[in-house]
Amino acid sequence: MNSRVQPSWLPFPLPAAGALGAPLLILLLLAMLVLPLPAFLLDVFFTFNIAVALIVLMVSAYTIKPLSFSAFPTVLLLTTMLRLGLNVASTRAILMHGHTGTEAAGKVIESFANFLIGGNFAVGLIVFAILTVINFVVVTKGAGRIAEVSARFALDAMPGKQMAIDADLNAGLIDEKEARRRRLEVGQEADFFGSMDGASKFVRGDAIAAMMILAINIIGGLAIGLIQHNLPIERALSNYVLLAVGDALVAQIPSLIISLAAGLIVSRVGDEDDIGGQVGKQLFSMPNALGLSGGVMALLGVIPGMPHVAFLTLAAACGWAAWALAKRQQLEAVQASAQPEAITGPVQNNEASWEDVVPVDILGLEVGYRLITLIERNEASDLLTRIKGVRKKFASEVGFLPPAVHIKDNLELRPNGYRITLKGAVVGEGEAFPDKLLAINPGHAMLQLPGPVTADPAFGLPATWIDESQRDAAQMGGYTVVDAATVIATHLNHLMGVHASKLLGRAEVQQLLDHLARFAGKLAEEVVPKQLPLSALQKVLQNLLDESIHIRDLRTIVECLGENAARTQDPSDLTREVRVALAPAIVDQIYGSARDLEVIAFDPNLENLLAQALSPGAVGALEPGVADLVVKATSEAAGRQEMVGLPACLLVPDRIRVPVARLLRKGAPRLRVLGHAEIPDTHSIRIGRIIGEAT
Repeated sequence: MNSRVQPSWLPFPLPAAGALGAPLLILLLLAMLVLPLPAFLLDVFFTFNIAVALIVLMVSAYTIKPLSFSAFPTVLLLTTMLRLGLNVASTRAILMHGHTGTEAAGKVIESFANFLIGGNFAVGLIVFAILTVINFVVVTKGAGRIAEVSARFALDAMPGKQMAIDADLNAGLIDEKEARRRRLEVGQEADFFGSMDGASKFVRGDAIAAMMILAINIIGGLAIGLIQHNLPIERALSNYVLLAVGDALVAQIPSLIISLAAGLIVSRVGDEDDIGGQVGKQLFSMPNALGLSGGVMALLGVIPGMPHVAFLTLAAACGWAAWALAKRQQLEAVQASAQPEAITGPVQNNEASWEDVVPVDILGLEVGYRLITLIERNEASDLLTRIKGVRKKFASEVGFLPPAVHIKDNLELRPNGYRITLKGAVVGEGEAFPDKLLAINPGHAMLQLPGPVTADPAFGLPATWIDESQRDAAQMGGYTVVDAATVIATHLNHLMGVHASKLLGRAEVQQLLDHLARFAGKLAEEVVPKQLPLSALQKVLQNLLDESIHIRDLRTIVECLGENAARTQDPSDLTREVRVALAPAIVDQIYGSARDLEVIAFDPNLENLLAQALSPGAVGALEPGVADLVVKATSEAAGRQEMVGLPACLLVPDRIRVPVARLLRKGAPRLRVLGHAEIPDTHSIRIGRIIGEAT
């Protein structure tokens, strides 16, 4: 086990050994800019520079995808600074000791000057100019253009890629960890090509600096040799110009190698193989192309005056390669046909399997193609974020975590249409316009707004789709103005509340018990399943949710069930007892902090009639005409209560509360029906409206 002891006298922790590499390299580069280096160290550093360039080139050639070498822009900067630092150090050595001979700046520069250009500085100048043009005009400019276009395309494609990741996550194809990794990769891809676009400017500056350093070395060297050291013009040219050209070449060749590596990195397409394998598979995979190329080379080779040996040799090589490749492909086809089960196996294996059974989404949202932009995370009206907020609000208010909303596009819908599904069935649909706002009339707005007239999909209020420029006028006119994402999210929130009981499955109930066990473990174990089965608890909770009662206080619910489970196992009876236990919370949910409760009540005669017909064990039945009149009158009374800003709450005797609530559920969905036992002692009752006085 490796350990590193921290000296007690140091006021700061020692960095890891690996973390010292980059700072030491930067300090070394700065040292080369200001400190004179002996010829031996110059040879070492020039050799190191060439080795680093070759390593970078080989790594680039074997890189599968650009992000596998994401440090390349930084490497490009450091290698550029290394070359420039060496140029400064070698320039200092050439100008100070060039009069002593061509070994003044080390063996590497002398070898480049003598071996590559034969000691002819004129040839060296031409070769250096050609290498600079190749590096700067061809390789670097092309790589920079590719990086620029790739960065632009990567930025433009980011919303679509993020939407695809979110769609896979919502569909359950990937988990949150994989989605986070893909989002990070998308962002890194855009950052990488953007960095490469900027890093190409380093090479451009390096080329300009190399030409200026060459000119400075030649002019400065000749001046120093002729004036200070009184050298003959021939010897001054031989020493200083030759050393300057050798220094330029020994720096320009690694620069060209690094530029070639940059071109290989940014021009990579696909991520299945390295460059050698990719080129080999795609360039030499067609025998027809090789055969035709060999034929053309053979025709050129028989033309008089052509180098027959070279052309005919290459023609023969292309012909042999085409023949060998065609033979191998025929052999592979024969081997494949000899094993028919390998080909026909997947085709014949078309029996139905459990893989063909696709689970139905508990909660789904299907959108038309024009609403896809609302799913993009970069949009200001982010529908995904709003849906997450809806689920979080539902969990905190209602008391359990709803299933995830699976979002997908549906080309069968209208372009701006959407629909909300519950267990595969459509429970709501509407239309939203991403480029417009919905102005909702809460009931008192009188201003007429231009635009398509519609209705709020959640509550049915009259509304108008308006342009963004009309927002202020609509708000001043008393309208509530929301964007398209809010319209869809509000509709979804409303339907989740209406169908909350259907969202509470067996898995959600078990999760509720597991959550309760964290702070009341004994209670959960004693009641469920010892005294009451899980299915009975689920039914009680669903009964509460059917009447819009929140189940956040699960502890009180389970305690009440434990107290009454020995007496009855009937979910309806247990629900009645739980409602009485939750009475303060129910009243608070309806009336808030008010202590004087204004309620709606039935006329005593009508109440007696309903009791005789709806009480448990009653032999008679409520006549349809009377039931319709009761529903209509109650709905009108509830509407008048809401118009004056009061909750619509009907107070009835306990024995008929359940059938009355069931009777009025469709005709007055926002009406709350309470029994006398559900009014806490801390509250007082005031009857505001009586139904049936004139009946």
